[in-house]
Amino acid sequence: MTAELGAHVAGGVTRFALRAPLAEAVDLCLFDGEAETRQAMTRAGEVWALDLASDLAGTRYGYRAHGTYDPANGLWFDPAKLLVDPYGIELDRRFVQHPRLAAFGEDTADIVPRAIVPGPMPQVPHQPPCFQRGGLIYELNVAGFTRLHPDVPEAIRGTIAALAHPAVIAHLQKLHVSAVELMPIIAWIDERHLPPLGLKNHWGYNPVAMMALDPGLCPGGVAELRDTVAALHKAGIGVILDLVFNHSGESDIHGGTLSLRGLDPAAYARAPDGSLINDTGCGNTLDFANPHVRRLMIDCLTHFVRHAGIDGFRFDLAPVIARGPGFDPHAPIFAELAAEPRLADRVMIAEPWDIGPGGYQLGRFPPNWLEWNDRYRDDVRRFWKGTATVGELATRLAGSSDLFGRDCPKGCKSVNFLAAHDGFTLADTVTYEHRHNHANGEQNRDGHGENHSWNCGVEGPSDDPQVLASRAADARALLGTLFASTGTIMLTAGDECGHTQHGNNNAYCQFTPIDWAGRDHALESDLAALSAQRARRLACSTRFPEGGRWLSLGGDPMTLDEWESLATDGVIHQPPPAAGCPLLRVLRSTRHFSATG
Repeated sequence: MTAELGAHVAGGVTRFALRAPLAEAVDLCLFDGEAETRQAMTRAGEVWALDLASDLAGTRYGYRAHGTYDPANGLWFDPAKLLVDPYGIELDRRFVQHPRLAAFGEDTADIVPRAIVPGPMPQVPHQPPCFQRGGLIYELNVAGFTRLHPDVPEAIRGTIAALAHPAVIAHLQKLHVSAVELMPIIAWIDERHLPPLGLKNHWGYNPVAMMALDPGLCPGGVAELRDTVAALHKAGIGVILDLVFNHSGESDIHGGTLSLRGLDPAAYARAPDGSLINDTGCGNTLDFANPHVRRLMIDCLTHFVRHAGIDGFRFDLAPVIARGPGFDPHAPIFAELAAEPRLADRVMIAEPWDIGPGGYQLGRFPPNWLEWNDRYRDDVRRFWKGTATVGELATRLAGSSDLFGRDCPKGCKSVNFLAAHDGFTLADTVTYEHRHNHANGEQNRDGHGENHSWNCGVEGPSDDPQVLASRAADARALLGTLFASTGTIMLTAGDECGHTQHGNNNAYCQFTPIDWAGRDHALESDLAALSAQRARRLACSTRFPEGGRWLSLGGDPMTLDEWESLATDGVIHQPPPAAGCPLLRVLRSTRHFSATG
């Protein structure tokens, strides 16, 4: 981490430093309970600093910045606003929305979190990532994953510490999980429109302090994260953090002033007319043409590797980090990440799209990166729905070389998935043909309109045995396809056991914890058997098939007509043991596989 920024204790002296290049003055604010003491900081170029001759580890602090207040021209300086250190790593409370956050001259010290001066932080010895490309990534929401788990002590349910519980680790091992991918655990704030609706953001894709852990998910701070990562590593399971560097929760011009906006507003990308660029749909976009923004991101990643042993990172709306303003596959951030000793060997995963100009960049990230492959999700769903050809399915099964090419030094770059946090769950994919997002308060207009889903004859819950049997068979067909595919695969927590969001395909503001007591044990066992089979051939799961033959149901080479035919009833079946493409020999696509058959 850059030594000059943040709060650091050394030799009995506590040093505070931050960037605020356009500020006219900056005050350090120290808190003893609710009592606040302010001390003026000294400027040295773009950095403001203050050394205090005492060990202040554990002290709560924030900043106030003085200067011009002119939002129309990108200046939000307001000394009434308590500001969170962008390099703060622990906070004393969660962020909350309040009208005062955006009201000039109204003090916010009682509602804004205070950063905590860190004490000595042990470093984790640098080891190769505890994850092998081609394995199973298990995406999970920290709060919802264990909130209802009967074997986890109630005091830690829904926290990062719960992931280290033996019952949780046993479940992950049963599924042969290679790495858990934690949905955002960085401190975030609800979007402004949610509190009036009585709703909260449960996903966390709206961060404010990019380096600070959310106190609700990780009350034990960095130590809790480090201990949990160590327990998972001991079980052979890696840890990937899903991080948001594309925007901050300070939102659009009408949003609150909480951190960067009040200290270094140049961190946000602006159009020639001075307006905030919004390539994220969240009100603002961080400017990765700014080297200080890139430095903040690199310092954040390095911190989590050095002090918690994190194996890799998934980047939300990743094209933003390569914009300046247009997307550049050779953007500076990629070389800078590769040059960092602590980061060069980490797993890097892109969500390769945003809503900016030319925002869909699937297949254009560096060769050593993995990329979420939504084309895989859509084409596999369409095949089993009956609207995609056998050829389209085969392309996705074999690693999507049409998207990534075959010249991938580390193997196939595709992260194949059937469902993710964003969209229908696997169970909902075969239960709902249409989205049902009315509870979100946006008249069912939010979320994807086309999900390539189907309901097997009844929209929503049903007690019809035939409908239930069809849904169970279709879910198994989808999973069989996923686990037979070339590339890394991803499963969203709960999809192994029938988890539903009741047809909501944008459930960020709906808390839908996994129902451990009511889960589908049969589906879970069948998936575990599939995963065990894949784990046995992990070494070849990222290699593009070479020299294999694709066979029809009769065991003959596929004809052109067969390649172009639409999915019907299990078009591709398991070929004879000694013939055909090895990939297909593990695909049980009769829609009736089980743990024993």
